[in-house]
Amino acid sequence: MSSFKGSDTYVVDAKGRASIPSKMRKNLEQEARRTFVVTRGIEKCLYAYPLDEWHRMEDSIRSLSSTSEKDRFFARTLMQWSEEIQLDSQFRLLIPKTLLDFAEISKEVFFIGVLDHIELWKPAHFKKYIESRKESYEKIVEHVMGTPKQA
Repeated sequence: MSSFKGSDTYVVDAKGRASIPSKMRKNLEQEARRTFVVTRGIEKCLYAYPLDEWHRMEDSIRSLSSTSEKDRFFARTLMQWSEEIQLDSQFRLLIPKTLLDFAEISKEVFFIGVLDHIELWKPAHFKKYIESRKESYEKIVEHVMGTPKQA
């Protein structure tokens, strides 16, 4: 099982390639075979799933109901944007232009490890996302993790 954490900013070259940060690629499982599936994320970012984690995602999608309009829409949209990409010898992803355009990524990409996948953001979009939060990190932690018990 691949697992990613941390963040880093890298250059995107003229061909749309960006290196996976070394601290993230060291956590790439052998089972992923240096292959990622890159797809449209939520908000204005991309999700890059290593192949081992993508297989888990596909299993989840297969379990959706084909009679549910929302399930069909989700599966169609996600799969439409998904591209399987093999890392080159320098551990670079060649990100398809359609995905770069969607996320408005051009010269730089901000990588964030989010456990089972890596998010790719235009640095200015991520900064704006963080600044737009109406609640503090502490309040979000309290909501998600619960109120700490007093000793």
